[in-house]
Formats: sequence, C-alpha cells, structure tokens
Amino acid sequence: MKSFNLLLILAISFFTACNSTQHSGAKEPQSDSRVCPKCHMELDKSNAHSASIVKNNSLYYFDDIGCLILWSHENKLDAKSAKVFTKDSARYIDATKAHYKIGEKTPMSYGFVAFENSIEETIDFDEVRIKMLRGEHMANPKIRKQILGY
Repeated sequence: MKSFNLLLILAISFFTACNSTQHSGAKEPQSDSRVCPKCHMELDKSNAHSASIVKNNSLYYFDDIGCLILWSHENKLDAKSAKVFTKDSARYIDATKAHYKIGEKTPMSYGFVAFENSIEETIDFDEVRIKMLRGEHMANPKIRKQILGY
C-alpha cells in the first residue's frame, strides 16, 4: 500500500509540474495546443491558415485570418499589427504586407489565403478586412456561389 501511495504522489506531481521556461516579449499560452479565441477551435500544427496578434502583452493565435479580423473588430484592436502565415513562403509576415486570394478551403471556410509574393488576382489586407466585416466571404453561400461560379 505504501508503494502505491508513493507511486500515486509521484504521478500527481509529474502531471502538475510547473513549466519553468520563460518567454521574451509577448506571452504565449502555457499549453501545447493553441486555441482560436474567436471560434475556440484548436489550431492545426501546420499553421497553414493561421494568424496572430498581440493584445495586452499576450500573443493570440487564430485558425483563420477571418477569425482574427472579426475578433480584433469585436475587441477594438487594430488588426494591422497582426502577423499571418503565408502559403508560399510558409512563415509569418506582417498581415498588411501579404497578398490575399479568396476561394480556397480554410478552417472556418472564410476562404482567404495569404501569400508573401504577389500572384494574380489578389487583394490587400484592407480589402480582406472590409469583405470580412461585410460578410463577403466563402462561408456566405451567396458569395461562395458567385466566386466558384455555380
């Protein structure tokens, strides 16, 4: 019985141990999983459509650029300070410097994908923001039909 109690105490202390790593600058959540503060969906490890923004010295990650725009609007934040993960270079860049294309599959079906390098038929961040706030995205069935042509 004593060995069982000792084993139980060791197991509990193992699972409740504190993380002692320090982060410089903005604080990230202490969990291994990142959850979008807008839709509460866990982010894909690939970061394929993710974006991030700092609020009150904390770093928030979003599963879709649309979630970032809607959340920043609700929280009265300037979304122009955000970073977005680009499809072509697979890294985070300033959201305002990215080129966006609509019509691709994204986690929340908004359809906006960021590119670092300019490609045909892209729009800028301000236009993405306006379209999101107006509801002119791929999650809207009328817009999806118009963009996809059926």
